[in-house]
Amino acid sequence: MLTIYGVYRSRASRAYWLAGELGLPFVSVPVIQGRRVDDPLAADAPLNTQSPDFLAVNPTGLIPCIDDGGFVMTESLAINLYLARKHGGPLSGQTLTEEAEMLQWTMWAATEVEPHAVKIILTLDANAAGSEQGRLVIRGAVKALKKSFQRLDQHLAASGHVVGGRFTVADLNLAEVFRYAMSQPQLFEDAPHVKAWLDACQSRPAFKAMMEARQAEQE
Repeated sequence: MLTIYGVYRSRASRAYWLAGELGLPFVSVPVIQGRRVDDPLAADAPLNTQSPDFLAVNPTGLIPCIDDGGFVMTESLAINLYLARKHGGPLSGQTLTEEAEMLQWTMWAATEVEPHAVKIILTLDANAAGSEQGRLVIRGAVKALKKSFQRLDQHLAASGHVVGGRFTVADLNLAEVFRYAMSQPQLFEDAPHVKAWLDACQSRPAFKAMMEARQAEQE
């Protein structure tokens, strides 16, 4: 049985979405981020990333983490590549070349897109978007993201998908990274293929089910 550690309001959303796409049964262990708890080590604190019980599973103290029949793995995007590869089907690479492209695009998103996009999310979460410093951070992130948006836009123009002309784990991984920039509509207006692609990804039943669970969680 697959166990997914992490609340839906975290990068664990990626693993929950993929599990839904694959139709995988799983157990959800809602580990919350330690920074969201006043005293993460208090006796009555909810299970969080600093809890000894969680650190015994994942010493890095990061979510998500999975336990797949005794195989423990971290790093959300890598987890998705592993689960897609293990269970096969159209979401996985059908050839060595497709697998390589999925890895390439996922690593590109992790290194070139997410570091900037996450600054937008963190600024919004801190209610700092209206401050001078917050505006500067978001403006800088948007400027840095323009090149990546244009690269993906040009790539999607051919088939509307990242790899293989169909929805795959590569689309899911990138969609979850690009979602962090959704508060900046100009980026998407300047990259219409990216906008259409993200809308299509987020119209999938498994994404909607994940977001429904995410929204049901307490802040």
